[in-house]
Formats: sequence, structure tokens, C-alpha cells
Amino acid sequence: MQRGDGRGVGGRRAVGQRGGPDDRGARGAKGATGPERAFVRVLPLLLLVVGVVYDASTPSEFTAAPLFTAAPLIAAPFYSRLNTVLTGVAATVAVLFLHYGGTVSSQVEAVTEVVTVVTVAALAIVINRVVRRSNDRLAIARSISEATQRAVLPEPDPRIGGLDFAARYEAAQADAFIGGDLYAVQDTPHGVRLIVGDVRGKGMGAVAAVAVVIGAFREAAEQEATLEAVAQRLERALAREGTRRDGLDAFEGFTTAVLAEIRHGEGVVRLVNRGHPPPLLLCGDGRLCVLSASEPALPLGMGDLGAWPDRVDETELPPGALLLFYTDGLSEARNAAGEFYDPATRLGGRIFPGRGGPHALLAALAGEVRRHTGGGMTDDMALLAVRRPTAGEAAEADGGSDVTAGD
Repeated sequence: MQRGDGRGVGGRRAVGQRGGPDDRGARGAKGATGPERAFVRVLPLLLLVVGVVYDASTPSEFTAAPLFTAAPLIAAPFYSRLNTVLTGVAATVAVLFLHYGGTVSSQVEAVTEVVTVVTVAALAIVINRVVRRSNDRLAIARSISEATQRAVLPEPDPRIGGLDFAARYEAAQADAFIGGDLYAVQDTPHGVRLIVGDVRGKGMGAVAAVAVVIGAFREAAEQEATLEAVAQRLERALAREGTRRDGLDAFEGFTTAVLAEIRHGEGVVRLVNRGHPPPLLLCGDGRLCVLSASEPALPLGMGDLGAWPDRVDETELPPGALLLFYTDGLSEARNAAGEFYDPATRLGGRIFPGRGGPHALLAALAGEVRRHTGGGMTDDMALLAVRRPTAGEAAEADGGSDVTAGD
């Protein structure tokens, strides 16, 4: 800087879970990791210290003015308004101190440096104000997104109809809370019914389709006597919405989904799969079964391509067993080498015991997928786990405070 093949349960083939007003300016560093954020926070002070040492220990024809001007600019997007002002004042004082100490070669150069630092400090305050306003708008958008998620995808109660539940939604896009993946659980006179699905497309069109599917499911789950009839109600709801919006080009009506029903007091799960990744059954002894559909079917919303009866597959659900429902954000997560994350292979032989098993399972999956992809997920991921308690756990729950209401 110088001037100038085994068989598992049910005949299936077995395999192997967000400061005060003056801190709003610091939110710009939210996307950084802990060490990066800490470094950015101390960088303006570090520049000032290095600048003083450099200017005081070098001949007068060398200057640290670039360091003094950089300090308030770096502070602007990450510091509060007060701290940005203080950084600019500190930079100006440092230049005046060095000039007063006689390290600057000429009066003209000293005045130029002071004016430059003061001008840049003033611009830094303006930048800080703009960033703070943008962060405020982002915070409002995030709060709306959170409210939308709570309304459209409420987290199910931890215990519904005598079963233990856990749900998790992982958005691929930073600060996004909801997309085209969906889940819902309903305690009905016909048993506990649930749906996990994935709507074609992205953005608000996909969110609108999610709302249609979940709304139709909650109504049909209460009223329809069979799971097949529930699927047909969803088909009609999507067709009706597509017609209302002048066709599928205006409505994201293509939805892969798996519907499940576990009748009260029974150890059997009934499944209808419409082109969705198959659920996994994790038994208490470590066995894992892929619950593939006995007959492939097209996704919901494609009834105009053909009509056929939905086929229900039944599988035993032993006490202590876990059911994992997921979207393709899990099974199609890739690492740097392009290798997919295979949940069946990764979970084979593992157990997640106790009432906390569903939460432990989902937490483990979320962490493994982040490590597998290096934190670079390309698709949203919805996870839903349900566990049938053992006889002892059920008796203990019945004797205590058992939440059995639907979500």
C-alpha cells in the first residue's frame, strides 16, 4: 500500500427433527458458519489494529489508509448501526492520531486520508441502514412463512390414537419453511390415517396444491369408510381444482403420495401408494422391510390418463416397530460423487427404542443427509415416523396423561 434375499415381516423382502433491535444488522452473517461469523465480527477491529501498527512502523511514504476505509465498510452489513458508527469514528481517530504523531509525509496527504475515511464511514452508515431495512423485510417474510407452515403443515401431536409420532420438514432453500412436500395425521373413527406426499413443482403453486391435498385428506379421512375411497376423494379434489384453474398448466396437480391406516387396537398397517417412495418398517430387533406397493399406480392428479381401482397392501406392525414415511428429498439426496443416500441400506440393523424412537430416527436421518450432501440439499425433505408402543408402554401411557386427539 504505497502512495503514488431373506423375507421380512408381512412377506416383504428384508434388507440388510430460530436480539434486540440493534442486533438486526448482524443477521447478514446468518448463513456463515460459527468460525466464519466470529472472524467477520472481529475483522473491522483487526483491520484498525493492523493499520495503526503498519502505519506507525513503516516509512512515511507508506500508508494504511485502505485498511482504515475498509473497516467501516465491512462493519456495515454485519454490525448494528451504533457499532458501525463507532467503527467509522475509530478509523477517523486512528488517521488523525497517526497524522498528529507525524507519520504522514504531508499536510495535503493527511487531509486527503481523513476526508476519504470520513466519506467512507458515512457511506457505511447508509449501507447499514439499507441492510437493516432489508433484514426487517426478510424477517417479516420469514414470519409469514412460519405461520403458513404452521397452518398448512401443523406438527402432529407426539401421541395420536395410541401411537407415537414425529414429523420433520427440511427445506432445501435457506430461510424457506414450506414447499411442495406434505404430511398430515388424522385420528378418525376408522383408525389413525395419515398421508405423506410430494407435489410436482416449486413455489406458491406447489404450496397451493399442498393446501388442497391436505384439506381434502382431512375431510375424506373422517368421512370415507375405506382407504381406497380416501385416495379417490383426493383424486377428485385435484381434478376439480385443476379445472377451476383452467388446467394443470395453471395448477401443480401432480402429487405422489402414500396413504396409511392403522385401525385402533390392531397391529396391521394398510397402505395405498400412488407413485411415492415406499415406506420402511423398522422392527425392534433391527430387521428392516421395504413396504413396496404390490401393484404400481400413477400419482394423484393423473386420473385423466386412466382409471383403475386402488389396491390396499396390508403389513403386520409389531409392538415396538417403527414406520418411516419420507419424500424423495431423502432418497435422492446426493453427495459430491453423485451417490444417492439409500435410507434402507443406512437404517438396516439399527434400532430406535422407546417412546422417543420416532424423534431419534428423524434426527439421525436429518444429520446423516446433511453430512452426505455436505449441507447442499437440492430438494425439500419431509419425514414422518410412527411407532406402535409395546404392551408395557401402552399400559403406562394409559395410566398417565395420554394425548390421543388428532392434530
